[in-house]
Amino acid sequence: MGKETALFEDDFGTEFEDVFNEDALTGANDTALEDPFAETSVQPVQPVSDFAAKPLAAAPFMFAPLETSGGDAMLPAISIKLFYEREETRAQMQLCAADRRMGRATVDCIPGGIPAAVADLRANSTPNLLMVESSAQASQVLHEIDTLAEHCDDHVKVLVIGAVNDITLYRQLVARGVSEYLVPPFQPISIIRSISALFADPDAPFLGKQISVVGAKGGVGASTIAHNLAWALAENTHVNTTLVDLDLSFGTTALDFNQDTPQTIADALLAPERADNAVIERLLTRATERLSLFTAPANINQIIDIPDESYATVIENVRRNVPYMVLDLPHAWSHWVRNTLIASDEVIIVCQPDLASLRNGKNMIDQLKGHRVNDHPPRLVLNMCGVPKRPEIPVKDFAAAIGVEPNIIVPFEPEVFGMAANNGQMISETSPAAKSSIAIDQLASLLTGRVIQVQEKSLIKKLLGK
Repeated sequence: MGKETALFEDDFGTEFEDVFNEDALTGANDTALEDPFAETSVQPVQPVSDFAAKPLAAAPFMFAPLETSGGDAMLPAISIKLFYEREETRAQMQLCAADRRMGRATVDCIPGGIPAAVADLRANSTPNLLMVESSAQASQVLHEIDTLAEHCDDHVKVLVIGAVNDITLYRQLVARGVSEYLVPPFQPISIIRSISALFADPDAPFLGKQISVVGAKGGVGASTIAHNLAWALAENTHVNTTLVDLDLSFGTTALDFNQDTPQTIADALLAPERADNAVIERLLTRATERLSLFTAPANINQIIDIPDESYATVIENVRRNVPYMVLDLPHAWSHWVRNTLIASDEVIIVCQPDLASLRNGKNMIDQLKGHRVNDHPPRLVLNMCGVPKRPEIPVKDFAAAIGVEPNIIVPFEPEVFGMAANNGQMISETSPAAKSSIAIDQLASLLTGRVIQVQEKSLIKKLLGK
């Protein structure tokens, strides 16, 4: 960028908001000019190539990342160095380092801000991501960034944590090749998503939300909840959804939706290297306009032993093709089940109000909370409540003991579920006004933030039994 097209600070407004208190900034700007935005103190921007070999397009002015409509991806195996000034920033980064999304990244936190970063880069190689914090005013930040640029490799991405929410400073930093600029206060998840956006795959940037449903014990109806939830997401909240049945031996998705599927999820898992977008689209079965199914094999002619890595590969490929993905997980506790639950955007644990569900559910919730510190706690569904003459743990006592309030309580309605199962339909199709249907619709609305839009059947469709 030549001098004639350089950005000057007086080209824009000079107002800014200082988000630090006065004590935090005391002594931070001793070397800064009294008027950092005066025309005489401004230096033209340096070429973008100071930080990157290729010019970076200026992003929209946005200091806090917006909530994405998709899910969160795992960061690649990158090295991150943070040079911080405030202890609060170091603590936030430590929380980020413990997050499931950053399990493959290495994080080093070093005090001293930008001057410490300059000193470190003189003696060490540049990390994949360089995060620097500065509480100085705009002119001083730009001067320090110019000095830092002299010691950075071309490939490095730079994220600056500053003290002033100022569009002029943001544009000057972007013109110098800085990848992102954040201003506190922020949450660990905001930092993680900002970093993730910098390392997103440009050929496949989208990743849908992964919702995993698992039973605390066998026979609690987790598959029934998963299938009806997928239907409610697709048909009643109007979001494109894929239901993946990962119970390879005894999955019931094909039966519940009355589908005859010659190809199943096992075909993709047995050859994960070939499971690209085209293959996945061919293997999927379309149940409705918005709902697609990845069914399990209908027989047990062979014992299918799938490597853990194959599950992760296929699941991620499916996520890249649909906004919402519901996983129907088998009642098991293996490496791939545990890793799949940890990697999910939402986890739903289905229990019955009995002692076995309470013990197993609490074990699972406690285990997952430790690995999902920045995520919503696992959601609890109490299913088949109110069975006649069956002793049950009261809902209040169950919730207090397990440590999670149930998101929905599904009553025992054998006629509703039996009729739907015999017809190869979901309960929302056969009995939309049933308490169970309403409860599952509420869960779908909670997960998407959308209002339920139940379609009324026309008279012709009722006569035809559709």
